Amino acid sequence: MSRLIVHSISNLVTVRGKNSLRQGSEMNQAEILTDGFFVVENGKFIAIGTNDGYKQYEGELLDGSGKTITPGLIDSHTHLVHAGSRENELDRLLNQENYLSILKSGGGIHSTVKSTREAGFGDLFEKARKSLEVMLAYGVTTVEAKSGYGLNLETELKLLRVAKALNDLNRTEVVSTFMGAHAIPNEFASERSKYIDYVLEMLKTVKEQNLAEFCDVFCEEGAFSRAESETILRFASSLGLGLKIHADEITSIGGADLAADLHCSSAEHLLVSTPEGIKKLAASKTVATILPLTSLYLNKPGADARMMIENGCGLAIGTDYNPGTSPSENLLLAMQVAMMRARMTPKEIITAVTINAAASLGRADRKGSIEVGKDADFVIFEALNWPYVLYHFGISHVSEVFIRGHSVIKN
Repeated sequence: MSRLIVHSISNLVTVRGKNSLRQGSEMNQAEILTDGFFVVENGKFIAIGTNDGYKQYEGELLDGSGKTITPGLIDSHTHLVHAGSRENELDRLLNQENYLSILKSGGGIHSTVKSTREAGFGDLFEKARKSLEVMLAYGVTTVEAKSGYGLNLETELKLLRVAKALNDLNRTEVVSTFMGAHAIPNEFASERSKYIDYVLEMLKTVKEQNLAEFCDVFCEEGAFSRAESETILRFASSLGLGLKIHADEITSIGGADLAADLHCSSAEHLLVSTPEGIKKLAASKTVATILPLTSLYLNKPGADARMMIENGCGLAIGTDYNPGTSPSENLLLAMQVAMMRARMTPKEIITAVTINAAASLGRADRKGSIEVGKDADFVIFEALNWPYVLYHFGISHVSEVFIRGHSVIKN
């Protein structure tokens, strides 16, 4: 029986609490222990405390003096599996061309769809695996991965199989989301209703092959209307899939309201959401996932996190890692930007990338906090206290990363 005892931790950020989703002011109540310890056995936390309480246990000792330790970070919104890159669109973005304009001209998602359809399984797997290793070095131990760069059955299944194969490596936990409703592909440009029907058929196959836990839809002008989004999400729900929605990113066409009405696990982006829509999300316990790097990259105002928290919402933070609007795997940077631009506090931020992110992925029972019985995923930071990790921005303070009690990255 192997047992690991991590002791004398300067700041132990447990994020323990009675609720699996922290909403409103609860987000600023993350538990932080001084001179903390915890004990890991068989990949689980079995004891947590302070001071010399660890001395009653026998096992391998790891000194946490001068260190901050948090739960493993969770990136709850990525488009992990794709081919190619889109630096050729930089000039258009820098000239402030609208993203929907780029999309309509055949760029944007359509450009990546072409590259991804042409790519083989092995190339997609290796590119995504390297991205997961980059994320892991930033302390990210669980990642949500959306499909959506196939927009046909063959390629969508290929993307989801890559995500499954990555999860099967038993390293980073990868949670798969089907997003065939990411855009209308060129071959269906004049036949929208037929593509909606096709998405429903794809959903059946995805469910039959058990390749995704969630379904996501891009509810936006130029993508899918509220009515189309509702049709797809209700069908996905009837198959037993969890629901997510890209909502209120560019224009508000009722995406946040729909997320609340359908009790989606999360509504994501929310750059132009209204207080009324946010209050509905809070009441339905739908996680509001904000993506600070996307608005930073596009040079747009970010989501109004303070308004969301003040209206009782539970927030998560993701990278939105994708080749067009957030080409970055750096969740730590997203957290630092959330502090500087969204004015979130250090405790709110750690809550957003641990327990709330876990709740948005249906993982709060075993991920997202340092609690007895949960998976021993944790990150050791070279920092005396948690706020310093965000205050000293632009670099990574990660020293070592553990998954289920085993060291997987040592920087």
